[in-house]
Amino acid sequence: MRFIISIVIWVVGTILTATVIFVSRVLSKMPFPPDKREKIVHAQCFWWSDALVSLNPYWNLEVSGLENIDHKKTYVIVANHQSLADIVLIYKIRTQFKWVAKKNLLKVPFIGGLLRVNNHILLNRGDFASIKKVYRAAAQKLREGKSVLFFPEGTRSDTDDMNEFQNGAFKLAIREGKPILPVFMGGTREAIPKGSWVFKTKVSGKLTVLPPIDTTPYKIEDYARLRELIREKLNNLARAM
Repeated sequence: MRFIISIVIWVVGTILTATVIFVSRVLSKMPFPPDKREKIVHAQCFWWSDALVSLNPYWNLEVSGLENIDHKKTYVIVANHQSLADIVLIYKIRTQFKWVAKKNLLKVPFIGGLLRVNNHILLNRGDFASIKKVYRAAAQKLREGKSVLFFPEGTRSDTDDMNEFQNGAFKLAIREGKPILPVFMGGTREAIPKGSWVFKTKVSGKLTVLPPIDTTPYKIEDYARLRELIREKLNNLARAM
């Protein structure tokens, strides 16, 4: 029965993902004002996320803290990272943002299509010139009033204790004077089983949006203190699960 259910989930999920890419591409060609068009295209991922989570009988997701988001403000969003399921679940925060994502994700079926059609910010990992270009692009998005999302661990964590956070998101937030919006996701490591396509266990996941952190009191040399403050807040939620 688990094999049959898993096959159904993957087939229907593939159809849903292909559908959202197709719809997004059509909408991206519509004669709306550029900012409105971008928001409409991004919002297609909201129903896609809802559908994929509802489709899977093995997933049970608790979402909290959405009241901490002021949709009139621009944030540097930072989230921990456990699995590819995070890319589905993060759209539950129901706000506009641009990913800062590794370019090799373009090779992942369907995820690459979503990255392209939404014009997210892509970097070549380990390429210093690419990294500098990405942070310039992210700063420009923030100045345009568009939130930018980072996974500061840089890669998926293998344990509940998070990897060390990279510095870029925190330096960027301080330089641009934008608040940081921390987002915790838990239980997603088991949501997409590593090395297997069969869903084996019930997953009780959590997505929690923490209150934003004002960065204006911080100087650029304080980035490490800000980084560790936010990492500790997210790690505390991971330990409490």
